[in-house]
Amino acid sequence: MTSLPLGPLMIDIAGTELTPLDRRRLCHPLVGGVILFSRNYAGVETLQQLTGEIHALREPRLLIAVDHEGGRVQRFRDGFTRLPPMAALGRLWDADPAAARQAARQVGYVLAAELRAGGVDYSFTPVLDLDYGPSRVIGDRAFHRHPAVVAELAGALVAGLRQAGMAACGKHFPGHGYVVPDSHVELPVDERPLEAMADDLLPYRRLALDGVMAAHVIYQCMDCNTSVFSNKWISYLRNDIKFDGVVFTDDLSMAGAGVVGGMVQRVKAARAAGCDMLLVCNAPEAVGEVLENWKPAVDPAVGRRVEKLLPTAPAPTRAALQADPAYQAALQAISRLAA
Repeated sequence: MTSLPLGPLMIDIAGTELTPLDRRRLCHPLVGGVILFSRNYAGVETLQQLTGEIHALREPRLLIAVDHEGGRVQRFRDGFTRLPPMAALGRLWDADPAAARQAARQVGYVLAAELRAGGVDYSFTPVLDLDYGPSRVIGDRAFHRHPAVVAELAGALVAGLRQAGMAACGKHFPGHGYVVPDSHVELPVDERPLEAMADDLLPYRRLALDGVMAAHVIYQCMDCNTSVFSNKWISYLRNDIKFDGVVFTDDLSMAGAGVVGGMVQRVKAARAAGCDMLLVCNAPEAVGEVLENWKPAVDPAVGRRVEKLLPTAPAPTRAALQADPAYQAALQAISRLAA
């Protein structure tokens, strides 16, 4: 096992087993985390083997993350509980707020407990975007249109994550719900003045988050950069909202990130803006280019901030979860939501 501070890059891997190339890249000083996708999952046992191998590569261990929100965005399906879209919790809130809070906490607990039993450290959740209606990428991933409801339900879900020993990541800062285009394939522009974004920012002000993921959206009230590349937005997050956790970029291979050029330029710009962890996914040639040609000094303070996202409590086993009354009650609540 190599002793190496966590670097600023989060990269992906090809399949369900580590290749020699994967191992070399994951041991590179610039790498600090791994993001898994559906292609990396072939069942619970293979996931446990894969995450165990990744964790054994370095000390401190690499942060293993996944996009596992529920609804449309759930990378692991077979062997995992099918989680409802967050909008289902919003609909329950409209009928029974107390029941919605309880259900949100139970969804967070199941989400985190099952991932941790598979060796995954972190999920990029909750979505804090507001459901304005026309967005092509947010939609039912959002809890609700009203920011106070989003804050309440997201806070309950975060409590469930933490009950299972997992930290939380709010996204997509400062708010992706208003714009229509999907930043995976287009570059959205939000033309509202800053004062009109107060609703979008409210959940970030109210919640104690461990991580925040910035959006590939240009907000003209600040500058001509997306928030990922905007020192003004990252400074606002740090100084006005007083966030002191880890700032993640959204995937820098997305079309919305193309505003600043090639991948080396993108990682440089995002780091200069103040982002801590830079995601380069689904672009293996670009990962190689960055690891070969980007030569920044690794900031140990940022590495220590990322380390705080690693769970400290022992991960539950699948057998222990099956015997856990809280887990069983949560499964029943999720079943009712799905119905």
